[in-house]
Amino acid sequence: MASRADRLLRGSDSPLSASFLELFFDLAFVLALSQLAEHLLHDLTVAGALRTALLLTGIWWVWVPTTWFADWYDPESPAVRWLLVASALGALLVGVAIPQALDGRGLLFAAAYVSVHIARGVVTTFALRGHPRQIRTLRILCWFSVSAVPWLAGGLLPDWRVPLWLLALALDLTGPRLGWPTPLMGRTRQQELHLAGEHFAERYQQIMIIALGELVLVAGLSYAGTDLHLPQTAAFLLVFATAVLIGLLYVTPAGQHLGPAIDRADPSRLGVVTGYVHLVMIAGLVVTAVGAELSIAHPSRTGDLTAVVVILSGPTLFLVGRILFSMAIHRRLSWPRVGALFVLGAAAGLLRMPLLAISAVATAVVLVVVVLDHAGVMSYRRAQSPD
Repeated sequence: MASRADRLLRGSDSPLSASFLELFFDLAFVLALSQLAEHLLHDLTVAGALRTALLLTGIWWVWVPTTWFADWYDPESPAVRWLLVASALGALLVGVAIPQALDGRGLLFAAAYVSVHIARGVVTTFALRGHPRQIRTLRILCWFSVSAVPWLAGGLLPDWRVPLWLLALALDLTGPRLGWPTPLMGRTRQQELHLAGEHFAERYQQIMIIALGELVLVAGLSYAGTDLHLPQTAAFLLVFATAVLIGLLYVTPAGQHLGPAIDRADPSRLGVVTGYVHLVMIAGLVVTAVGAELSIAHPSRTGDLTAVVVILSGPTLFLVGRILFSMAIHRRLSWPRVGALFVLGAAAGLLRMPLLAISAVATAVVLVVVVLDHAGVMSYRRAQSPD
């Protein structure tokens, strides 16, 4: 008969599909991504973009370790279920704090973030007492306990908030890549970091759908607030087309190969690196949502350098993340996507064109990349098929 600790861990016969509570946990990110887009929209400066990036990285690092947790532990276990519910609440509170996280709600942001990680570590460490896997949980808990100090100190000290939170994020993001090395306990071994590729790939697809849903939601709400004239309608349709194309670009072909790649690879490399590159792609979708709101609300505006840069930066960031994603899985560079980055960069000089035309350029570039990707996949399949 399996021990209580063994029952907590995901067994080989556990379903690899995401559980209901994992999907429920994802719902908290609808609010967070919406808040991040609004935060950036109201501060369209370089400093504002960096502050938004800081907050996005924080909320993203609630999602990634929680997804690892749900991959390592049995989703049917009552302890796992309650921790997923608590994580959803913590992520929701982080989202609530985002608009004023660098002002009056810094402590709420930091405390919610820290609580999710510490609670998960304490409960699993206690539940796994006497089990060999407890040492992994202890290492992770130690690292999050150390990073909790600058998180909470930053929440209490507004003047030092940004540098302290940057230090905290540096600790949280580098810990898994290093194997959470801890005095007297060493670092986590490769077999202890094993991830179920099918489950993990599905979870990334689901969070990408959440981010794309936020883009479509912003486009719909922005369009609903206009007079529905032809320019606004065209801008709305372009944003919708961009959302569809980005979704296609994500799943073909690397998105479909992520699961098997994780199963084959060193999890301390690919399992962690995919978290970093998806952060870049999610950032691209947040910026694309802001650009969508600008282009739909003011499709005929010209000479607005900030708006032009925002509209082009969203697809650019996504393509950068997508290039890194393919390199992580296939270890090869996609030259059409690299060329698209140069085209998008050059398009920033088209200040005399209305925002609607800038949006059309961005959509056209993504369309060309999707077409070339599809052609490349078909060519590869023909080459692999027997005569």
